[in-house]
Amino acid sequence: MSTPIIGDIIQTVGNLAGDLITTEKETRQLDIDEYNAETKRLESQTEINKIEAGSSSLWVSGARPFIMWVCGIAFAYASVFEPVLRFSAKVLFGYAGEFPVIDTNLTMQVLFGILGLGVMRSFDKKAGTSK
Repeated sequence: MSTPIIGDIIQTVGNLAGDLITTEKETRQLDIDEYNAETKRLESQTEINKIEAGSSSLWVSGARPFIMWVCGIAFAYASVFEPVLRFSAKVLFGYAGEFPVIDTNLTMQVLFGILGLGVMRSFDKKAGTSK
């Protein structure tokens, strides 16, 4: 009686393995399909970005500039204003207290990401690969 159960298990495992194992051609086709889907998604997002950037509403078209300004102000404070103010306060006025410190990890990641995308866009335009 144990043979039919073992046979069923072997058949089930064989069917699962057959579903999982694909040929090189099938794998290549899956990669192509995945690439095409991602390309289509990125093109759709690009169209949405164009529409948002052209909007007359400050709440829609002003989001990216707002983020850039916030990141730029945080960068300017952390790298220029805070050290100069701290130095001036300690040397000129004898201030012994602490200055507020802004954790710029997140803002720098966003700022450098935005700047990096801008550089890549400029490179694409110069190379003539942009649409």
